[in-house]
Amino acid sequence: MPYISNLSSLLVRLNITIIGTWILLASNIHAATAKNPLYHIPPEACKQCHEEIYEQWRTSMHANSSAIKDPIHAMFYQAVVGDPTKEGMKKKGKFPVCLKCHAPIAALEKTTKLDAAPAYTNGIGCTSCHSISGFIGTTKPNGKPRYGIDAHIIDQHFLHGASGNIYTTKRMPENAAWPTPIHHPQPLKGNNAALYQSNDICLGCHDKRSNSNKTSLCTTGEEYAAAQGKVNCQSCHMGIVTVPKLKNGHMVPGEFVSIADHRMGGGHDPRMVARGVALEMNIDVAQTVIATTITLRNRLPHNFPTGAPFRNLFLKVATYDASGKELWKNYHVHPIKDDPKAAFWYVLGDANGRPTFPPKATQVLADTRLKANEMRVLKYNIPRVLNTAIVRAELYYDLLLPPMKAMAKGKIPDNLLLPKLAASAEIRL
Repeated sequence: MPYISNLSSLLVRLNITIIGTWILLASNIHAATAKNPLYHIPPEACKQCHEEIYEQWRTSMHANSSAIKDPIHAMFYQAVVGDPTKEGMKKKGKFPVCLKCHAPIAALEKTTKLDAAPAYTNGIGCTSCHSISGFIGTTKPNGKPRYGIDAHIIDQHFLHGASGNIYTTKRMPENAAWPTPIHHPQPLKGNNAALYQSNDICLGCHDKRSNSNKTSLCTTGEEYAAAQGKVNCQSCHMGIVTVPKLKNGHMVPGEFVSIADHRMGGGHDPRMVARGVALEMNIDVAQTVIATTITLRNRLPHNFPTGAPFRNLFLKVATYDASGKELWKNYHVHPIKDDPKAAFWYVLGDANGRPTFPPKATQVLADTRLKANEMRVLKYNIPRVLNTAIVRAELYYDLLLPPMKAMAKGKIPDNLLLPKLAASAEIRL
């Protein structure tokens, strides 16, 4: 069979290239930290065969989750734990729990020096997820939480995937006949579809999180469970996409591949944010008042926004004249202060009932976020002046609350301080 023979020869040559690349890249790993070489296989080695997936991952928040790469996480990490480039950093005498999600290989190997190896700096690399072989849950028998890698069974010898294929590290023989086990340069089990196509693969990090005062911060998994969602995380965050085939960084004309989207978009991705909520507006125009009804519908099986407790939504309702000059707006400074019903956020407080930052919170004062599948109606009686020509509603998504933005100014890129437009509607009179 010439086709199988040629394919076999190609894979043999490719195998040599991959192994050579892996050895070259892995040689940069500090010997003292490379406790398991499997965990330190660099994403660039995986790129040799999975170039399209690599390019998606490279720009994802998974690839930029560590305190070395994520400016927002770094800001909190440095304030609460310390320098991510130093060994032995602890929080109240304990190993930083945040590394179990944001830099899982570093957590596995009990190091806080995140620049000591690419597997730490990268945060969540290929092997961070693909060494997971099982899920044991995010709650211990004694009721205490398990976070990140502690909630999963981590295989020290095999990588895992969801394809259902049989893989071998042996080179394909010249006379191979179909079906032949597929060659993979590193030990790989491809029969873990039940795990990799379920929420369990995500929940270790995305289920729930409390601070040291046992105050709930992130509750995405609990929100999903309460809504009795019928779709898994991957349906939205890793949908199958068809993309141009790549070879050495260049598109192959006329060729495409279909893959699970490894960008895994979330709150940092404007496209995902825009998919999360629907906005409708109706008005009833009288002589002096424009009665405005705005309907918001959360299209997600968890709260919107979800995840980090400082993420928030706010609604801007405004009127304009024909030239675009603003005539009226529903707030002066921010809806949190001036129009609370138009602010959707998770309000954390201290023992005195005053809003505070997540690490210091001792209670939840309020939760005005849109619940899973919720439809919420807001009404405004807007003063009408003679030159009113436009009524516009805009829903914005912010990664940080206003006080945090003020603190972060100059410390993180300005684009992370700008709100993202999630939904809008406009009516012209």
